[in-house]
Amino acid sequence: MEDMNLLESEIMAQIAGASDLKHLDDVRVAVLGKKGVLTEKMKTLGQMEEHLRIETAKKLNTLKNKIEEAFGAKKSALEDAALNTRLQEEKIDVTLPVRPEVQGRIHPVSKIFEEVFAIFGALGFEVAEGPDIEDQFHNFNALNMPLNHPARQMQDTFYIASKQSEPFDMESAYVARTHTSGIQIRTMENKKPPIRIIAPGRTYRSDMDATHTPMFHQVEGLVVDKTTTFAELKGCLSDFVKAFFELDNIPVRYRPSYFPFTEPSAEMDIGCLKTKTELKIGAGDDWLEILGCGMVHPNVLRAGGIDPDEYQGFAFGVGIDRLAMLKYGIPDLRTFFESDLRWLKHYGFAPLDFSSLTGGLNGNGGSLR
Repeated sequence: MEDMNLLESEIMAQIAGASDLKHLDDVRVAVLGKKGVLTEKMKTLGQMEEHLRIETAKKLNTLKNKIEEAFGAKKSALEDAALNTRLQEEKIDVTLPVRPEVQGRIHPVSKIFEEVFAIFGALGFEVAEGPDIEDQFHNFNALNMPLNHPARQMQDTFYIASKQSEPFDMESAYVARTHTSGIQIRTMENKKPPIRIIAPGRTYRSDMDATHTPMFHQVEGLVVDKTTTFAELKGCLSDFVKAFFELDNIPVRYRPSYFPFTEPSAEMDIGCLKTKTELKIGAGDDWLEILGCGMVHPNVLRAGGIDPDEYQGFAFGVGIDRLAMLKYGIPDLRTFFESDLRWLKHYGFAPLDFSSLTGGLNGNGGSLR
């Protein structure tokens, strides 16, 4: 019994004296390994008389349990100490300024979204959102686009089968939304006029060149009320382009156009100066088309559950990527999606350059670099 108590004291002292996990594991092997002290003691049980073997086995098992508990507690304590040491050594002082070479940049598309939100928010618009995968009623039917409309052709639209197990049926398939106009329909279905919203988000079309990509960003606007007029639409968009390009005097004109969801429809042009080397907004005798707009078609109001005999509205849509290209002189739309850090460092914005109409759309000075 005295030998057993002495053995326990020695082993416990070794466990307590372990300075790290490796040292502790060496002690564990020396005690509980195949040739460990306690294992060797166990091997002697077969040479003892029965009554002594039973009593000794109980004592050894009790000791083994105590040792294993001590090993577990010591291991947990050493792991906590190692973690605390590592945290202390690797801690980051978040109050220190970020080194310029590792500072992240805000993508121009994200910056344009901020600017658009700031402008239309000041004009009383709310932001509405909807699903990227849309059913054909909200993406086409409710927007006065019949089944034979060119925009619904498979070479222009990404269709998604409603059920994988069935043969593909284009009429029942879902689509990757080709515009955010479906959000306008969903808003009219769930909200009574007056309505004044913008609908930003990603959109998808099968197209790819210097000014088109399969995925791009768009923001649409919708106003529905009893007294909404085309004059109000023109005033709203005129205020927008002046605020967006930060020019007090920017020529604007509207050309008749056709969109199935608006009647009458128009395309908005802004004045500019085009040369072989630059495009200057707001000066010169040239014109640049920037967005489409018009009065909401009665069929669209009706599809959204609104009586066109009592209410009327206007809508508009503009490409966020196109706005970024125009405002910040980016020549190729495809570079927006190439994940080139050099490009982002050149065209991106500092993280704290917040956009506001009072502080300036470009944030703290609007530095691009």
